[in-house]
Amino acid sequence: MKTKAIRLYGKKDLRMEEFELPEIKDDEILAKVVCDSICMSSYKAASQGTDHKRIPDDVAENPIMIGHEFAGELVQVGSKWSSQFKVGDKFSIQPALNYENGPVGILSAPGYSYQHIGGDATYVIVPNEVMELGCLLPYKGQGYYPASLSEPLSCVIGAMHANYHTTPGSYVHKMEIVDGGKMAILAGVGPMGLAAINYVLQREDRKPSLMVVTDIDQARLDRAESLYSVESARAKGIDLRYVNTKEMASPAEELKDLTGGYGYDDVFVFAPVVPIIEQADAILAFDGCLNFFAGPSNPDFTAPLNFYKIHYEFTHIVGTSGGNTDDMKEALQLMGKGLDPAGLVTHIGGLDAVIDTTLRLPEIPGGKKLIYTHVELPLTAISDFEEKGKTNTVFAELHASCQKHKVCGTWKPKRL
Repeated sequence: MKTKAIRLYGKKDLRMEEFELPEIKDDEILAKVVCDSICMSSYKAASQGTDHKRIPDDVAENPIMIGHEFAGELVQVGSKWSSQFKVGDKFSIQPALNYENGPVGILSAPGYSYQHIGGDATYVIVPNEVMELGCLLPYKGQGYYPASLSEPLSCVIGAMHANYHTTPGSYVHKMEIVDGGKMAILAGVGPMGLAAINYVLQREDRKPSLMVVTDIDQARLDRAESLYSVESARAKGIDLRYVNTKEMASPAEELKDLTGGYGYDDVFVFAPVVPIIEQADAILAFDGCLNFFAGPSNPDFTAPLNFYKIHYEFTHIVGTSGGNTDDMKEALQLMGKGLDPAGLVTHIGGLDAVIDTTLRLPEIPGGKKLIYTHVELPLTAISDFEEKGKTNTVFAELHASCQKHKVCGTWKPKRL
């Protein structure tokens, strides 16, 4: 089986190549990739090359396929797995295998460490360890893009589950956000912040009474509110507020005032920016938990914390990097029940758009960039479909479909 894939050879050395995949072994599965959403982690891996912990040292000689947020269908199933999987099954993959015998040990992951599996490809070989570890996940919902976005959604699910609070007089930690508590999502209207808002609004087991979402870009805040309205949140018992902190004289004080001076039980930081971290620390309530979600590229990144509060007010900090397999299963189940992550996506493109998009990802405005690996298409903003549709019937049909399903609004990404 021939495949076409984007392969990493070194720092910022990505190449689109067509080559023959080897015959699958009895314990492997051949799969067709339909779509992959490009993650900032792929930009970091491409920029750092072998300095990245998940990238093997020998990629110059044995390049790896990039892309780890992908979905597709199974094409050929090795005999070992034929009773569990069948041809035509739709799937997603949990890339964080935690597999000690992988190409780079415990950190090995599809999209970073393997020669024959990654999301930015037409066909891939799923190695035995993915199935052994329960990381090949079936998807029963409509389409493919929700399954592709299950990995990023699992990251925010994991973040919510990882927060914890203490029990006075004991050393018992109560995992999870505070049910009925006060939550702040800072720098929270990027793609991952939108995923977090969507998840909080869809949860049935627990929810905050107040959820404050901040940013300094009013257009982004307006788009977030158009996707996840204050009214819909109120119907679920959540007081949702979108707040632009750009013009605030004292953002921490004014954000805390929204809680009546109490502070926030759960604060999530979605950008690796020192003032935002300081702000998050300042608005924590007694026993409040700060979750540093945003992964910095700089290994020396630091920010000050109030250790007086840590000691006397029991504030604490956690950091999460990705979700686990149970988080992905939860994401896929929610999507199978109708949770639609389409609002995260602002651009689509074909396999030919991957290299430029990956290497320039921080410069490209908007949310998730969704790649359809079997088509050729330059990266295109969904908000541009209408204009392009005036001269291109494909974009006209795409625009009509987006309007029908209320995918695109009037929001236009700010050009940098």
